Amino acid sequence: MFLNVSGIGKKFGGKWVLKDINFSQERFRKIAIAGETGSGKSTLLKIIAGLEQPDAGIAYLEGKKVPGPHDTLIPGHPGIAYLSQHFELRNNYRVEELLSYANQLSEEDANTLFAVCRIDHLVKRKVDQLSGGEKQRIALARLLIGSPKLLLLDEPFSNMDPIHKNLLKSVLDDIGERLQITCILTSHDPMDTLSWADEIIVMRAGNVVQEGGPPEIYHHPVNEYVAGLFGNYNLLTHDVIQHISKEKRFTGTAKRTFIRPEQLELTRDATSPITIRRQSFQGMYTMLELRAGSATIIAKASGPAFKNGENVGVSLSAAYQFHQIG
Repeated sequence: MFLNVSGIGKKFGGKWVLKDINFSQERFRKIAIAGETGSGKSTLLKIIAGLEQPDAGIAYLEGKKVPGPHDTLIPGHPGIAYLSQHFELRNNYRVEELLSYANQLSEEDANTLFAVCRIDHLVKRKVDQLSGGEKQRIALARLLIGSPKLLLLDEPFSNMDPIHKNLLKSVLDDIGERLQITCILTSHDPMDTLSWADEIIVMRAGNVVQEGGPPEIYHHPVNEYVAGLFGNYNLLTHDVIQHISKEKRFTGTAKRTFIRPEQLELTRDATSPITIRRQSFQGMYTMLELRAGSATIIAKASGPAFKNGENVGVSLSAAYQFHQIG
């Protein structure tokens, strides 16, 4: 196994902020660690990088222990690169000067790296002439010059507009495919990870609460915390489900059925007891808030426009698979 995280725990002020974290990663498999602010994501990443000492457990890279600050004179593993969300670049330097200090690559390999990081057109500029996204890619290139085996990125999408987020995702894909470097990243906005990751680890209060592929995490969350991290959702009781489905696979009202808004289909139906309360245009689709008795249903529509107060029929899409949360 390329990376193995075994029983990692960490205390701050006598309180466990990480508790028995276990997971493994195959080479080139992209992992995203998601969770709310304070869930322990950054601390875990620093321990994996060898920059923070665990109070329990061990991280192994290619079968060898990753030493912590107590085990080595200079913290950090030579095969692991870590990019903090608080990275800094020295001003009054040209990009090519910053990159040349650590560069041991051939000219051909260096040019490939700069192209992968989308910075080949920036090398003659000074740092203070760069945007935030450009600075981040320069900082990333500086780390990759050392040809690490594992790249760790802490909140790389923070404070980025959609254009720069998509550009960075393309860069990270190329880092794996063209440079053969394995990646892990953290995000407090897990929606950024669904299209990038092969596997998502969801954390809360220092614990792993769910681990799986993006479709599994999105469509089959283990609880409301995981469901809410990845967008709007409905938790509907047995009585409400009877209005929108002819299925009989329900055992009672103790559990609620989990449904994403796009898994509902709407039709105009003047006889339906379900009405449109309000709606919000989102560009390619419209989010609708529906009323079914005392219950609220969130739906997504991409077809003809509806009107507030209009009665609508609601049904489950043919591809929907029932998922219940206690």
